[in-house]
Amino acid sequence: MSETLAVKKELKRLTRLNEELENYFRNTIIAQLFIDADLILRKFSPPANAHFKLTAEHIGKYIFNISTLYQIPGLAKRIEEVIANNQDVEEEIQTDDKRWFQMNILPYILNKQQINNGVIITFIDITDRINDKREIEKINSEHETFIYSVSHDFKGPLVNMISLIELMKLAINKDRKEEIPVCIEKVEESARFLKNMINELTDITKIGTAKDDQPTTVNIEQLIGEVKFALKNQIYQSHANISTHILAPELQFSRKNLRIIMYNLISNAIKFSKPDTTPNILIKTEEADEYTILSVKDNGVGIREDKQSEIFSKFRRLQTNVAGTGIGLFIISKMVSNHGGKIEVASAENHGATFTIYLKKKLP
Repeated sequence: MSETLAVKKELKRLTRLNEELENYFRNTIIAQLFIDADLILRKFSPPANAHFKLTAEHIGKYIFNISTLYQIPGLAKRIEEVIANNQDVEEEIQTDDKRWFQMNILPYILNKQQINNGVIITFIDITDRINDKREIEKINSEHETFIYSVSHDFKGPLVNMISLIELMKLAINKDRKEEIPVCIEKVEESARFLKNMINELTDITKIGTAKDDQPTTVNIEQLIGEVKFALKNQIYQSHANISTHILAPELQFSRKNLRIIMYNLISNAIKFSKPDTTPNILIKTEEADEYTILSVKDNGVGIREDKQSEIFSKFRRLQTNVAGTGIGLFIISKMVSNHGGKIEVASAENHGATFTIYLKKKLP
């Protein structure tokens, strides 16, 4: 009789423990699985259902027959290791839907028998943490590139200015005053270059915040004339030929920003021209559905196909032998996207490049 009573008490205790375990599994916010030593799924928490699309029908199934679990990288191997060694395993995994999890596998020990009856697996979603980490790494990499780029580009003009000042001192001492105006002109040129670089860097923080960033009606031919005037020295020195094919004479965009865009694209077309080749630049506009299309085509050095996705990144420079900060195209891309547009590039190495900008038409 006492033996029967003891059995009943044990059953009652086990029932209570099972209810507590069931209650825990129902209320935990963490995705958890209980898989036995034969790799059979025995229990799972509701969050595991959400993450791995599990249903009551999956209980009692071999994990290799549950596609969402079978696809977890190295899961079966890790479970077998934990069962064999009675040691926890912790690692970061990525599932097919590109989410990242911290996976912890702990042995499930039966206390009385001291045998491993399976594992408890916990999955903590760390996708945001991984993405933040990658973003920080990207920012750090960009900053390193930026520091190198700026120091490289600032160094040249500063060294020139110091050398020119020394030459002016020498010219004064040796009474060769006719050399001084040339030196002054070169110093001014270097100073203007530094000023332009500083302005470019400052532009990043102003995108989308200035009052004159709002769209207005812009006459593109008039704007091109202004940009050509601003670039007259570059155009004259390179003998650049700039032609237009304007089918849409008016664009809806911030006038200031469109001027910056055109200045950058035309300046780049001249800057990245092929040696001993006259730069030929064609500017076109046309209407297309919801967009007005603006394109700038050149016959310059072009861009390798595997590098084209990088050119709109901040501080990214494909050619370090050409002065610049590597932010011009980033600024352009940001300005265009801020107004619902997009920019694309079509190019091949040594066969020029065409930058095509899709600008949203004015809403009715």
